[in-house]
Amino acid sequence: MNVFLDFEASSLADRSYPIEVAWVFEDGRCESYLIAPAPGWSDWDPDAEWIHGIARETLVNEGTAHELVAGRMMEALSGHALFASAPSWDGKWMSAVLRAAALPRHALRLQDTDVALCETAAAILREVVPAHELTTTVRDLVARVNATKSDAPAHRALADAKAECDLWRKVRDDALSYAAARAGA
Repeated sequence: MNVFLDFEASSLADRSYPIEVAWVFEDGRCESYLIAPAPGWSDWDPDAEWIHGIARETLVNEGTAHELVAGRMMEALSGHALFASAPSWDGKWMSAVLRAAALPRHALRLQDTDVALCETAAAILREVVPAHELTTTVRDLVARVNATKSDAPAHRALADAKAECDLWRKVRDDALSYAAARAGA
């Protein structure tokens, strides 16, 4: 099953670490966690705090232990196709939380959300669009849907993960409508 993830972080510096993670399954199930800093996670950028609105003190006092978050990620996400809008950044923070919990950092793999969008549209349209038109039709459909999304992320993990899942659903629904129209023509 497709799962859409997002992380918020202490900064965008090399020593940044994850402070919040959320994921949304394509069927709507979701989870979100504030992550208490692991030992050695000391990087903090006040500008990043201003953007996501999560104070370090909140993480220390209310965050879930990084080991518990990492364990839950492994339990809930293993065996699923994982997608993020910024897989290089989100992958960095996913690796950081897994490593800090002494779990294999490559146990979970992220792909760009655009992969899920294109694969889903292609799977639906393959039956009704000639092979020589499929790539262009998929690209055009995904571009139209992407043009409707908000340019400004919420900078909260759950809201941003839900937005990615909603984008996927819109591509799926538009592809299904297109396929139905082509089949009925």
